[in-house]
Amino acid sequence: MKTVFFLAAGAALVLAFALGGAVALTGLASPVYAASPEWSFKEDVLPIFKGRCIECHQPSGEGFDQSGLDLSTYEGVMKGTRFGPMVIPGDPDVSNLIRLLDWRASPELRMPHGQKKLSICDRDAIRGWIRQGAKDN
Repeated sequence: MKTVFFLAAGAALVLAFALGGAVALTGLASPVYAASPEWSFKEDVLPIFKGRCIECHQPSGEGFDQSGLDLSTYEGVMKGTRFGPMVIPGDPDVSNLIRLLDWRASPELRMPHGQKKLSICDRDAIRGWIRQGAKDN
C-alpha cells in the first residue's frame, strides 16, 4: 500500500513540473505565467492594416489624401501624418495610432472611419508591437 502511495505522489510531482508549475510543500502547484509574445510588424501588424486600413491609407487613398498616412509600409507607418507621428515606439498609450483605433478621439477621427472598431485582439497586437519598440521585423 505504501508503494502505491509513493508512486502516485511521484507521478503527481512529475506531472506538476511537466505542466510548468513548481510544487510547494503543500502539494499545490504555483501559477504559470505565459511569456509575452514577440510581435512582428510583417507577420502580425501589417496583415491587420492590409485587411482593415490600407484601402484608405495608401498613396491615392482617401485617408492618405486627407492625412498623409500610408499604412502599406513600415516606413509609411513610422513617418506618420502631415500632422505628426502616429507611433511612439515603446509607448502605445501616447501613440496617436492607438488613440484613434481605441476610439479615444472625436467620432470623425475614429479609425477605421465609418466601419466597425478593430477587435480587441487586433488592437492588442498593434499595442504590443508598439510596446516592444515598433520594430521593422
